[in-house]
Order: sequence, then structure tokens, then C-alpha cells
Amino acid sequence: MSELLSTDIEHNRLPTDEDLARLQFTTLLYYLHSTNPDNGLVRDKTAPNAPASIAAIGMALATIPVVVERGIIIREFAAKITRKRLHYLMSLPQGPGLDASGYKGFFYHFLDIETGQRVWQCELSTIDSAFLFAGALTAATYFDGDTADEVEIRQHAMALYERADWNWATDGGATLTHGWRPESGFIPYRWRGYDEGLLLYVIGLGSPTHPLPPESFTAYTDSYEWRNIYGRELLYSGPLFTHQLSHMWIDFRGIQDEFMRQHGSDYFENSRHATYVQQQYAIHNPMQFKGYGEHCWGFTACDGPGWGTQTIDGVRREFFDYNARGAPFGPDDGTVAPWVVIASLPFAPEIVIPTIRNFGRMDLGMKRLYGFKPSFNQTHAVADNPTGWWVSPYHFGIDQGPVVLMIENYRTGLLWNIMRNCKPIVTGLRRAGFSGGWL
Repeated sequence: MSELLSTDIEHNRLPTDEDLARLQFTTLLYYLHSTNPDNGLVRDKTAPNAPASIAAIGMALATIPVVVERGIIIREFAAKITRKRLHYLMSLPQGPGLDASGYKGFFYHFLDIETGQRVWQCELSTIDSAFLFAGALTAATYFDGDTADEVEIRQHAMALYERADWNWATDGGATLTHGWRPESGFIPYRWRGYDEGLLLYVIGLGSPTHPLPPESFTAYTDSYEWRNIYGRELLYSGPLFTHQLSHMWIDFRGIQDEFMRQHGSDYFENSRHATYVQQQYAIHNPMQFKGYGEHCWGFTACDGPGWGTQTIDGVRREFFDYNARGAPFGPDDGTVAPWVVIASLPFAPEIVIPTIRNFGRMDLGMKRLYGFKPSFNQTHAVADNPTGWWVSPYHFGIDQGPVVLMIENYRTGLLWNIMRNCKPIVTGLRRAGFSGGWL
């Protein structure tokens, strides 16, 4: 691992397939190192005493096929790990009480990594539960054998998914709410307009027990924004991760819903355009942040230097903590996220791979444990940092998964091929009006 990509950096070559495999493996180690072996819960981030994140657990489940197919853990033991994790999740208490782990089949965003109970009075999260269900469905589809462990994986995964009451989560409206709190009820925000909620609706529509009506997807797409940005026609969403997370599981190449049929595109092609828009924004660099350019871009929800303002070279700059940055309409504070660039590898490898090479020249931890640090800001000076500017001190569980899964989809299409055989995903796509291509 210590020599990861060093040859490419020294000789100014593009990363090879072997280099990407090493980066994938280093990133993957997060889920092996940051999982509680007693129950399978995964830390939200590498900060001391961080709780578990249900989205990170879902992504850890989704990476299991990669772990097996790449020969990191043999299938027999990977199945045992998966069975134990799913069994524990199913055993956690559900109910309206303050000390439960979830309600109506959904889970609280953050759980105590030892007890599995809700922490921080956090919300019952529909989107983070969807990532958990997507990981469980990945395991149920991949582990198709007749051994006791694999049979139990399928039973637990489907039970976990099927108990989620999607109609309850609409709170009587046409669209899904962001979540719920026992202290105050439903959160007053809904999943409308294009974003990572695309996956949420597909999973909700595919439920065999409490499915969303097809009208909910129509309501979700009603507020889509089709725009022309830098000469590219696309369905707009600012943060780059919103164009990626649904694609970790679903191969959108050549399949279209009614909106995309009307615009002669598909969601994969749209993500390709969004990736180029991000690069073009960095080249234009309208706010003149340091470092931006053809091979330094990637604006998304990520860690940041912290809330505050500084006057730098006569310009008053505002900086953010964890925030959903986007391009080209912001918000933007000079923070770049390498992981989100790598997660666009299947869409636009011709601009992603040279950018990976450029990040490799920078002191961003690519050759160290867990791979690239998730974000950095060259405008925000930090005197005691070796780089001279801010670099996130942590790794996040929800940033590692997109790197691992999208490198694998770029190399082999593994996750896409698995999920083509996942009945709830196929059902959800068809109920949303998708047709064509592999469907």
C-alpha cells in the first residue's frame, strides 16, 4: 500500500487498472477497520467515539460482493459477516419510544455503535434508511446459494426491507418526507426535484408489502429543473454526489422514465454532463479560489474548514463546515472533494483519471490508509498543516462506499449486474415508468 500510485506520479502517467484496484482496496479497508465485530455496525467517521451511520452500514453491505470477488475475504466468511450484521439490525427495537433504533421499519440516522440505540436526538431518516435497504438488497441478491448462512441472509434482508412502511413516510402527501422525530413528528421537508432521492423512490415503489403509488414518483419529478449550463443540456442538481449515489446500484444506461424520454436522454448521460459541468465551473473559477482548474474540481456535500469568515488577499471569504456544496450555482467556499471525482469514473473517465493523477501529486493521503482524505481547501491557510492549507482530518463511511463501488462498476459493472437481478429494484423501476435497454 505504501507505494500506491507512486510510479505513476513520478513518471506522470495515468493511473492503470492495477492502480485503481489498489486505491479501491485501500479505501475499502475503512469498512473492515471501522466495524464493530460484535454487531456489524459501522462508524460514521474516523473521529474518536463516533456513532454508527446507517448509510455507512448500507454501503458496507454493498461492498461485500467486491470483497468476495476481489479475493479479500472468502465467500463463506463474508456470508457469516453479512448474516450476523443483518440479524443484529433485525433484532434492534422498533417503536415510537425515545430509546428505539427505528420506527415503522425505518432507522434513525445515527446509532450508538455498541447498543444500536438512537443518539443525538437525530432524525428517523428515509434516505439513509434507503441506503441501508439498498445494501441489504445487494446482499440478498448476491448471496443466492443454498447454504444455511446464505438462506438466512436472504430472509433477514427481505424482512428488513419489507417492514418499512413507505406510505406512512409520506405523511399523507404525494412525496416522501425527509424523516421523523419522536419529539416533534415529521420533518417539514420533502423529497422533490432531482437528487439522490431517485434511489429512494425506486426502492419505495418496489416494496412488495407497503409500496408507494406510482403517482409519488410523478410528484417527485414534477419539480425537476432542465437547464443549459456551459452549453450542456441537463437535469440540474448542484452537488455532484446527487448524480452518483443512485447509480452505485442501478445501471441507468439506456433506460428512461417519462421525463428522460421527453428530453432524449437518460440519467447516466445526465451524470456525464453534470461531471463536465463541475470541471467547467472549476476552469471558469468565478470566485477565484486557489487551486481550481481542469484537474482540480469536485463540489459536493462534504466536510469543510468550519463556519467563519476571513479576509484573504483583500477578499472577504466565507467558509463552511459540513455542507452541500455545488456547481455552478454554489454554495462554494473553495473546498474540493477527491472522492466525488472518483465516483464519476464510470461517467467520464477521460477527465476523471487525469484529475486523480493530479490529486495523487498532492499530500492528500492517497498512499495511506483509507485512500484520499475526503476534502481539502487550498484557499483556507493552515500554518501547522504540512500542505499549508486545510485538509479534512477524518474519513467518512458514506464517502468510502462511492469510491469502492464506482471503481468496481467502471472496471467490471459488478454491482450493476447484481442489481439487474434484484426483483424489488426492477419492480420499482418499472412502476416509476422506466423502460428500454436492459429492462
